[in-house]
Amino acid sequence: MARVALTWLAEPGTRSVHRLVDRLGPVAALDRLLAGGAPDRTLRAAVAARTAAGDAVAVAAEALARGERLGARLVTPEDDEWPAQVAELRDLVLPEAVRRVDVETDPPLCFWVRGAWPLGDALDRSVAVVGARAATPYGTHVATELGYGLADREWTVVSGGAFGIDSAAHRGALTAGGRTVAVLACGLDRPYPMGNTALFDRIAETGLLVSEWMPGAEPLRPRFLVRNRVIAAATRGTVLVEAAARSGATQTLNRALGLARPAMVVPGPVTSAMSVGGHQVLRERPGARLVTGVAHVLEEVGRIGDDLAPLARAPELPRDRLDDDATQVLEALPRRRTLDLEAVATRAGVDLRTAMRKLSMLEELALVVRRDGGYALAPPARTDR
Repeated sequence: MARVALTWLAEPGTRSVHRLVDRLGPVAALDRLLAGGAPDRTLRAAVAARTAAGDAVAVAAEALARGERLGARLVTPEDDEWPAQVAELRDLVLPEAVRRVDVETDPPLCFWVRGAWPLGDALDRSVAVVGARAATPYGTHVATELGYGLADREWTVVSGGAFGIDSAAHRGALTAGGRTVAVLACGLDRPYPMGNTALFDRIAETGLLVSEWMPGAEPLRPRFLVRNRVIAAATRGTVLVEAAARSGATQTLNRALGLARPAMVVPGPVTSAMSVGGHQVLRERPGARLVTGVAHVLEEVGRIGDDLAPLARAPELPRDRLDDDATQVLEALPRRRTLDLEAVATRAGVDLRTAMRKLSMLEELALVVRRDGGYALAPPARTDR
């Protein structure tokens, strides 16, 4: 109850609150704040404003009752299912951080969870797939493929439940019959966007809905940026599929970089406004990696030696196996004429013995045919239509 009350008194991530809890414990920290003992003026003002609107303990008690009616549970760091990796947020320092959402990035005090999976287990092998709400068909296709491919390989797909890239990633994972987790920036009983209510219900049935905010909390704009730090910290890596300039999704990627987690970007058309954010990250942040599919993502987040992506190769052709002399002999043959052995050797710049051996090999590969006492290029292979 103390952790819930503290989250109501000050927005999640508030560094001074988290440090107070680390030092005193949640109950004593709550008592200190309610007694006016906040360690800084900003926090004192926030606590005074909230307590003027209601009793923190009563608000927390009502939230717990409301969560129980919703079928949600409260998960705290004392619970076995707590995802330990989010503790790394206490060391996150973002470069040139000025705004509150970039400074107040400490770990959560608690999570509200809806769904049967233990939270820590669901996030143990997880990848975040994030991007623009106003996604292009290209971005939606890529996000769906990533969500499906990761879930099919038993990785949990984590995103924010928004329209566009988030929804596509969630749906891809659901289609594969895998796990997906939606980390919300509001109460679990206030699905946002409302148009995704049915999607959230599906996620809760087979995966998890997660939020730091108590039931009833509104989806205020700054909360989405506060939430993004959790998506970056709870997963093994973050993939940015599409993002406009100054997108919130790029901030999630920057938090992953700040945590030294794999930060990946799917390239897009240079003519698309939805590619600007991702391409800018690739240009400016050396730690970001370009990925083009599930194999590349797994190479970044998987175990060394187990998840290497195959090298991209074109189909191997018979010509690819030729040595230098054979290539010279083949190139010496004109397209529409037949040459005798001596002429081939002269044009190729090799001796007669070498020319004879290489022509014999080229015949076996069906690249050369013997015709009218000489040699000619074999006609192109015909394919049935």
